[in-house]
Formats: sequence, structure tokens, C-alpha cells
Amino acid sequence: MARLNLLLLLVALACALATVAANHGARKLFTEFEREQTRMRELEVEYGQLQLEQSTWAGHARIEKIARERLAMRPPPPARVVQMEAAPR
Repeated sequence: MARLNLLLLLVALACALATVAANHGARKLFTEFEREQTRMRELEVEYGQLQLEQSTWAGHARIEKIARERLAMRPPPPARVVQMEAAPR
């Protein structure tokens, strides 16, 4: 009978340790998940800021200003402008 009690005690102890280990692992994974979600939100904000910056840098007014000031480009006189129509499909 003492052997059976000892065996049952060892089984109960092993189950308790397994439960503690499983809970610890679950908490650890949840913490990591929360950290990654926070990082994801930060990256989404940064992506939005980069899109805004890209649209600012690629604005037509800015490109035209650079073309005029740095490259000394001017629009052609109206006599040199040729308009073409797209070929029918």
C-alpha cells in the first residue's frame, strides 16, 4: 500500500510540475505575442509616415521647382509642342 501511495504521490507531483511548466510557457508566449503586436503597430505608423514623406518628395510642384532651379529647365515654346492622339484599339 505504501508503494502505491508513493507512486500516486510521484504521479501527482509530475502532473503539478507539468502544469506549472505549461502555464509558464503560455505566459511567455503571450508576452512575446504582445511585444510583436506593439512592434507591428509601430511599423504601421512608420510606414504611414514614409508614404507621406514619399508623396511630399514626389510632388509635381517640387519636381518642377528642382527642374527650374537646379537644372535650369524651361517649358518649350508652344510652337514646339506636338500633341499626339492614342491609336484606336
